[in-house]
Amino acid sequence: MPIVAQSTETTDWVSRYADEVIEESERRAPGKPVVVASGLSPSGPIHLGNLREVMTPHLVADEIRRRGHEVRHLISWDDYDRYRKVPNGVVGVDDSWGEHIGRPLTAVPAPKGSPYASWAEHFKAAMVEALGELGVEFDGISQTEQYTSGTYREQILHAMKHRGDIDAILDQYRTKKAPAKKQSQKPLDEAELEAAEGSGAAADDDGTGSAGYFPYKPYCGDCGKDLTTVTAYDDDTTELTYTCTACDFSETVRLSEFNRGKLVWKVDWPMRWAYEGVVFEPSGVDHSSPGSSFQVGGQIVGSIFGGKQPIGPMYAFVGISGMAKMSSSKGGVPTPGDALKIMEPQILRWLYARRRPNQSFKIAFDQEIQRLYDEWDKLEGKVADRSALPADVAAHSRAVGTAAGELPKTPRPMPYRTLASVADITAGAEDQTLRILSELDPADPLSSLDEVRPRLDRAEAWINTQVPADQRTVVRKEADTELIKSLDDQGRASLRLLLDGLDSHWSLDGLTHLVYGVPKVQAGFSADATPKELPAEIKVAQRTFFALLYHLLVGRDTGPRLPTLLLAVGQERVRKLLGE
Repeated sequence: MPIVAQSTETTDWVSRYADEVIEESERRAPGKPVVVASGLSPSGPIHLGNLREVMTPHLVADEIRRRGHEVRHLISWDDYDRYRKVPNGVVGVDDSWGEHIGRPLTAVPAPKGSPYASWAEHFKAAMVEALGELGVEFDGISQTEQYTSGTYREQILHAMKHRGDIDAILDQYRTKKAPAKKQSQKPLDEAELEAAEGSGAAADDDGTGSAGYFPYKPYCGDCGKDLTTVTAYDDDTTELTYTCTACDFSETVRLSEFNRGKLVWKVDWPMRWAYEGVVFEPSGVDHSSPGSSFQVGGQIVGSIFGGKQPIGPMYAFVGISGMAKMSSSKGGVPTPGDALKIMEPQILRWLYARRRPNQSFKIAFDQEIQRLYDEWDKLEGKVADRSALPADVAAHSRAVGTAAGELPKTPRPMPYRTLASVADITAGAEDQTLRILSELDPADPLSSLDEVRPRLDRAEAWINTQVPADQRTVVRKEADTELIKSLDDQGRASLRLLLDGLDSHWSLDGLTHLVYGVPKVQAGFSADATPKELPAEIKVAQRTFFALLYHLLVGRDTGPRLPTLLLAVGQERVRKLLGE
């Protein structure tokens, strides 16, 4: 059933933007659906930074739906953008793809082995699948279809007619000093790079050639590339002449009948704002600079197309634990699909919902993911007992579902770090995994692995894809008799205390109490003594004891949490490895 958010009791950023967007939409288009928008360029892997371009309006749109309003979330696929360069690291792609530079992304073949017809469709498909898993409801718009079907014909002719006015707006920024580079992340990075670097050898970044300024760039009728320059245009007949610097092809066409080209980016974006009636759209930090597409578009949309600039936040960088800044033009950057292999959709939604758009954050692919899950499970407990803060309750609600209902969840969500440790030790053997997990809580044993899925599957994927081989856990086959013989009386006594307590403590909680309690008892304290009741030396003794157990069980100083490791190894084998 639908989830209804009590927005009047929350103070989260989503509710505040929803208030503004509803009010602004009623002012601009009373009685019509609220329109929010995102833009994605399928020029390469659509990464987790790009996802903020989608999740920000999605969360706002979903809040608006929860309040009973009709809303459309448009995702414009900028698949009619030029293929700018051959990205590094994309499987099945070699230097031969360089011959396609300058062609529309939908005219470039997909990487080798892909079932899709084009480069754009290949990368778009992966994102669509991930968005479906995340519960993101949207209306996708292919810019290739829009341009090649003539949908924007009137807007193109209008822009060409008012090219002098557009040129005057752009001219305000041409002489300004370029702003210093800063760390930023723009999901429309390919389009922005076109605007900044230029898309043709004989034209500058905004369509100005020797014949003057033209806000339209044709794709060549011979080679299919956009390395073209408009050399003449007649407003009355709409006859347009262009030449191609790539193949020396030249032709004259009637723009009123021609559908093989597009407006330059800084004109294209505001045109779409007006055409779609977009009320809310976020933008990356690149747009804070003078002359950026968002700022220039704000002038063009009103004075040229009679529309209004969307409201919306500037959003900050999204990083990955242990990785540098992401760029969708490079291969190997983590995508939403990659993240969903190691974490449930609720967790990924939560990461974007709990931080204001102007706050940067990182997504963990390393050991930090275990702490992240611990934090999530703690929040779930607070929400259940009504002790969570209102903003945290709101972020949790937006993470677990949408206006359409809750996302599928793990019926019995055992700790992620526990599942990962078990997956590590058992190497995915289901019978062993079930045995170990059923022993975690003898009072309520697990009866089927389906109870801990899909979280178990995500933890297994994390172990198999993100943990280096030299960090995987390999349990000893035989006892380290030399180490055992070398132990002093205290070392042997600690092992004896542990072994004597295995039978009566064989559960996750019981073994936790036992392994932490052995050094306490040896020092003359109760096993139940709290840290405040113990001297600092006990912590040192615990670390020494833990290191001994790790060496005897897995031959290293560290490993998975000892209670989980002991359960995974099994009582009979533990006794053998500890020298009994």
